[in-house]
Amino acid sequence: MEDLIKKLTETAGINEEQAAKAIETVVNFIKEKLPPMMHGAVDSFIGSSNSSDDGLL
Repeated sequence: MEDLIKKLTETAGINEEQAAKAIETVVNFIKEKLPPMMHGAVDSFIGSSNSSDDGLL
């Protein structure tokens, strides 16, 4: 996920905290659209260290 945060900070010109929040928002949106059994796959794809559904990355 650090690579994604770095890419987002460079591309969008925002700080790391803002980038992490943006990623969290997108991941949670995607999870809302998928069945619960797919949430772990989303976490794995993003490289999240947290695979639970508590909304935190």
